[in-house]
Amino acid sequence: MARFDKYDPVSGGFRARLGFAPVAGDVGDVIAVDIDGTGKVIKSVDGTDCEGVICLSSLLSQNDPVDVMTDGEIVDVAAGNNVTGFATGAQVKAGAAGVVDTAAAGKVIGRFIEAWRLVVRVGRAA
Repeated sequence: MARFDKYDPVSGGFRARLGFAPVAGDVGDVIAVDIDGTGKVIKSVDGTDCEGVICLSSLLSQNDPVDVMTDGEIVDVAAGNNVTGFATGAQVKAGAAGVVDTAAAGKVIGRFIEAWRLVVRVGRAA
């Protein structure tokens, strides 16, 4: 199960309410997210407007607050964590429906330093 490792809640992201109802399969996944017109976190629509990533450690409900990482590290990334094409050194982008993918056409969100450790830098040039 992927999880936030290095994360400063003051400068590494922000907190907002969930605009979708997560399912059990979302727990432990790395999910690229956007902010909708009401200020709520939604799964990235097409990856171009990605605001950050979330990684739920437990099943939350719609409207619960969640930390959105824009700067930090996620560890224990493995197959089945909503991430495709991961490998050491691979640049990662946001894709449709919240997918994190090395081949997506969306915004660059970070890079794998090791095949299991994703360094997130949303909004910075890679």
